[in-house]
Amino acid sequence: MLIKTRNDGFIHPLASEISARSHYLGRRALLRNAAAGAAGWAIAPWASGQAMAQAPRPGKLAALASARSAVAGASTMEKLSDYKDASSYNNFYEFGTDKSDPARNAHSLKTSPWTVEVEGLVKKPAKYALEDLLKLSAQEERIYRLRCVEGWSMVIPWVGYSLAELVRKVEPLSGAKFVEFVTLADPKTMPFVGSRVLDWPYVEGLRMDEAMHPLTLLSFGMYGEVLPNQSGAPVRLVVPWKYGFKSGKSLVKIRFTDKQPVTAWNQAAPSEYGFYSNVNPEVDHPRWSQASERRIGEDGLLAKKRKTLLFNGYEAQVGQMYAGMDLKKFF
Repeated sequence: MLIKTRNDGFIHPLASEISARSHYLGRRALLRNAAAGAAGWAIAPWASGQAMAQAPRPGKLAALASARSAVAGASTMEKLSDYKDASSYNNFYEFGTDKSDPARNAHSLKTSPWTVEVEGLVKKPAKYALEDLLKLSAQEERIYRLRCVEGWSMVIPWVGYSLAELVRKVEPLSGAKFVEFVTLADPKTMPFVGSRVLDWPYVEGLRMDEAMHPLTLLSFGMYGEVLPNQSGAPVRLVVPWKYGFKSGKSLVKIRFTDKQPVTAWNQAAPSEYGFYSNVNPEVDHPRWSQASERRIGEDGLLAKKRKTLLFNGYEAQVGQMYAGMDLKKFF
């Protein structure tokens, strides 16, 4: 992302604590057997030393039970990014502008108690405690490609449910055309809030049909566990066909409106960050070509850049929403 100004005790996981993909898959099966049907936080019972050896927990956080999603496009066979990379290479400017800053600084974020207020053009406005959101719908696992506008990508297994479940619950009024997402802005727990990097709080937005699309995920976890603070705990948005900055983290407010929201990066640099920000290899950022991307964690021959796919590879699922639109003009 664009860094407009200068840079003004989380402990990184040890290498020995990071799961290989085979271990993670084994642990996921164990969690399903141990906590099938649970909605919410559940600490997986480790029955024996052998189970611990076979299924080390990547972040040593509370397990979040889930089932594989049946939503079309909600899974990819691409190799998962390591938990180590996904939890230590982050953009979360409330905690600093270097990639390692969020993992180092986000320990100060207090995620309990937590509420998300839903307001605006809805029939049933409400303030949801995190526990109520967790129980609103069954948790699913979605393995999504993540594409950053800076030209890098990952593949991450998220846990959550379609945002549409919450949208239907609050019953939007006919005049609601957009949904605005507001991130917490607490200078006491987020050391970079108040800096000149952006205007705070961080705000993002979607058109109503984008918010209702089954792939748009309200996420509470990743890699079978609750979200680490630096990844947007305790609840965030994941919109896989858009650049990563569209997926607001640590959400505290969801507002339904008849006007297109003024979003953080579009306000900071409108010529560089459009409202839609769909992944498009033909529309370059002024400083980053979008024609190709590098996958974080790959080295050697694998480090060769791969071709960027329109809508991040989700064209079959989402392309119809933009039929007739000039994708270069409405970037």
